Amino acid sequence: MNNKFSVLGLALALSLTACNNSESNKSESASEQTHEGHDHALHNTSSNAQTQTPPAQPAEQDPAATIPTFKFFKVKSGFGFENADIPSGKNTVFILFDPSCGHCQQETQALAKNYEKLKDINLLYISMNDPSLMSNFLSSFGKELDGKPNVEMLYDRNQDFIRNFHIPSMFPANYVYGPDGKLKSYWVGEKPIADILAAFAQ
Repeated sequence: MNNKFSVLGLALALSLTACNNSESNKSESASEQTHEGHDHALHNTSSNAQTQTPPAQPAEQDPAATIPTFKFFKVKSGFGFENADIPSGKNTVFILFDPSCGHCQQETQALAKNYEKLKDINLLYISMNDPSLMSNFLSSFGKELDGKPNVEMLYDRNQDFIRNFHIPSMFPANYVYGPDGKLKSYWVGEKPIADILAAFAQ
């Protein structure tokens, strides 16, 4: 039971820090990005405030090296979607996102405009949000992706992703696995669309 609450706590913390990469963060290093999670109001001129430090955050762990066992649920039908349902012979990209995240919306818009370059890649959008919040995401921000056979919108009802794949520091988080199920690359936050397309196809 304690483990369940700790995972749910992590999920809540993740939702609170989601989409935390503003325009000013584009040039920040990884070490600077970990700095952004605390209250910048603490940085004032009083000596009292200067001695305060942000709460320690757990170090981000590496993602699963191979696609772990999972069970997600298709948003439109409610049917389960498991490892065996991934079409074989192509790269599979898991995109962990929050429907309200502006950067997630922007990435999806950019991907949709480049659908012709993504036709041979499995794109799996994953979210722990209520399915009602996810149902119109693609029709609103990625019309060219909506209804395509290689694109799935999946509800992570049991927090399988953060339990078994990875706990990212921000959204969107992209994970590229090869046809053999092995991790090729991953990143969190913003990335230029040309770099995203290259990583998806590598």
